[in-house]
Amino acid sequence: MTLLVSYLPITDPTLIFFVVLLIILFAPIVMSKLRIPHIIGMVLAGVMIGQYGFDILERDNSFELFGRVGLYYIMFLAGLEMDMEGVKKHTRSFIIFGLLTCFVPLILTYVMAMTLLDYSPTASFLLGCIMASNTLIAYPIIGRYGLQRHQSVMLSVGSSMISLFMALVMLAALSGSFESGSGWLFWILFIMKFAAFCAGSIILIPKLTRYFLRRYSDAVMQYIFVLGIMFLSAALTSLIGIEGIFGAFFSGLILNRYIPHVSPLMNRIEFIGNALFIPYFLIGVGMLINVRTLFTGIDMLWIVFLIAFFGTFGKAVAAYISSLLFRLSKADGNMMFGLTSAHAAGAIAMVMV
Repeated sequence: MTLLVSYLPITDPTLIFFVVLLIILFAPIVMSKLRIPHIIGMVLAGVMIGQYGFDILERDNSFELFGRVGLYYIMFLAGLEMDMEGVKKHTRSFIIFGLLTCFVPLILTYVMAMTLLDYSPTASFLLGCIMASNTLIAYPIIGRYGLQRHQSVMLSVGSSMISLFMALVMLAALSGSFESGSGWLFWILFIMKFAAFCAGSIILIPKLTRYFLRRYSDAVMQYIFVLGIMFLSAALTSLIGIEGIFGAFFSGLILNRYIPHVSPLMNRIEFIGNALFIPYFLIGVGMLINVRTLFTGIDMLWIVFLIAFFGTFGKAVAAYISSLLFRLSKADGNMMFGLTSAHAAGAIAMVMV
């Protein structure tokens, strides 16, 4: 046993990739026996093999690279699979739910941090922004059951982008308040850059896509082109000051009408993402979780409980109020709450600021 431990954590890239493939292969099999969603198995496996678990694998650059690709893939597929006719019909509902799912948890978390945790206004606002955003980490489950075009799913996807965008903008304002010369000029430049990105994407991406897909029929070339568009959009939004997942989602929306939902290209996009990149992201998220911090003392448990409770409660309030306003069923409310209550990419990006 001692001899085995001396070889851990595994640092060889080949062995790391092999272990990850084993997890991707066997986690769904084990989780299906236990009737637990596969993505939970991926995250739990990441917790167990990471440095805060049994320290089996080193979190090398491959987890950063493939994990980021997997996250972009989730958001890209969410935009690519949306029913655009449904989006046009329910624009008002998107905005209402997006504002509610952003500001309800933000306000509740802010008040809680100020009163119960005695945090400063700045720290409380930062915590509120973190809990206001959400990541569609549960979206692969939706894809597995073919519910992408359900109204509650579309509302959740659209509102997630609105809440994430609002939270990131408020975070930019908060961080900008600590920098000299970050007044009106900062916001004017930000709005101009964002408007230029949106206008340029809406005008150029359709033209490039039509030209390329008509001229080149090679399956590999078409796939690489689509992937390139996704990464270019993500990189440009990162340069603007918004998290790259917004650009990935936006490019998916634009390409929505040019990639049929039942087509060889769509099958390739979904297959490669679901087989490799998205599981890699989920395992990488699990490796970041330090369960031991929960057992450092009763104070830490209390803080974690308060943040998780008020943040999740705020998302639940927003989801169920919205379902009542839009006259949706309780099951739709449950779906909206389930999709908008997870925190990953946006929260991690804000913590790193």
